[in-house]
Amino acid sequence: MTTSQTSRVLRRAVFYIPGYDPIHPRRYRELYRKEGAAQAAISGYDLTLSPKRGGGAYGWHVEAVMDGHAVQADVDVLVWSDIVRDSMAHSIPATYAQLVRTAWEYIAGGALFRLMRLRKGPVIAALYPVGMLLGQLALALALGWAGYALTVLALGWLLLSGWAAAVPGAAAGAAIALAVLRWFKERDNRFFAYYLMHDYAYAARHRGANPPALETRMARFADTIATALATDVDEVLVVGHSSGAHLAVSVLADLVRQGRVPANGPALAFLSLGQVVPMVSFLKGAHRLRADLRYLSARDEIAWVDVTAPGDGCAFALCDPVAVSGVAPPDKRWPLVFSAQFTRSLSPERWRALRWRFFRLHFQYLCAFDRVLDYDYFAITAGPLSLRARYAGRPASRSRIERAVSRHTSVAA
Repeated sequence: MTTSQTSRVLRRAVFYIPGYDPIHPRRYRELYRKEGAAQAAISGYDLTLSPKRGGGAYGWHVEAVMDGHAVQADVDVLVWSDIVRDSMAHSIPATYAQLVRTAWEYIAGGALFRLMRLRKGPVIAALYPVGMLLGQLALALALGWAGYALTVLALGWLLLSGWAAAVPGAAAGAAIALAVLRWFKERDNRFFAYYLMHDYAYAARHRGANPPALETRMARFADTIATALATDVDEVLVVGHSSGAHLAVSVLADLVRQGRVPANGPALAFLSLGQVVPMVSFLKGAHRLRADLRYLSARDEIAWVDVTAPGDGCAFALCDPVAVSGVAPPDKRWPLVFSAQFTRSLSPERWRALRWRFFRLHFQYLCAFDRVLDYDYFAITAGPLSLRARYAGRPASRSRIERAVSRHTSVAA
């Protein structure tokens, strides 16, 4: 039996690709530490973290004992938060220009109306920053107009009229409007309007194609994973969350195409969580992503499991990313699509506490469940079974969506 066929794991290399997130990657280490301890206490296993052996600024080492088996795992965050931060460095007027271009791309290209046929939640999430930013602008203009009128009225009491009142009135109105817009932007960690607008604009800027800087970074990710595939670990597991899922698809497709997955090397597995692949693959210029989805879905070198949940309003829950993009080949094998079932795997009390915290629920896949079913992020990343073995024979969710919906299905630029 070759190593890639072995179901038991003693050592694992895990590579986590975040979504569109400008926050320092240490947040993921702290999240893993906190939630891993909570899940271990609930599930009755041992899980301890320590600094990653051999260094690595954005990784950690895990030692676990589950079902009587000791396992070691090294987790690395594949960082592109600096690229995200650069893409968010826009002024207020530039952000509103982004809004117009992004809305045009999704509406004129037909993607928005096709996406609405899948899940309303992520489409509402996509429309939220548009509505919020326009609402902020309307309020700023209304208050600015009120400031203008009051200034002109006040100057009128001084027997000034015409330009003598209009010019300072306009200046006062403009200053008020700009102050209101700045107030909202400075508090975007509460409203998430600018953040989400930059997120969708980043995908739409090149009509679904990856910007050059991101392609360069993805090539580095592939090199890092290829290095791990040449070691004596039992499994190399790539986890892609949210927007990181479609990056992982392309990185892994490149690795397989280039023959960098050794036949007798570690098992290669891919876990996509809370994916938003259709937001990109439905765009006209997403030829590369659609080609990678088609290619990876038929490969035996990899095991691909896609986990979402209808309770996550930011993800395309139970939407097979290959099938709905209209690129499923006749010999399609992956992904295995099933639900994390938030309403069952979280107690009623916990679910009530989280159900309206939409952004937090989008990260629940990386957190503890107090009524865990067959999805346990920490057992997957630090447990004794490979991803392929863990879900061998597990049926896909019956309510998954597999119909081809995308208008654009070309895989050639």
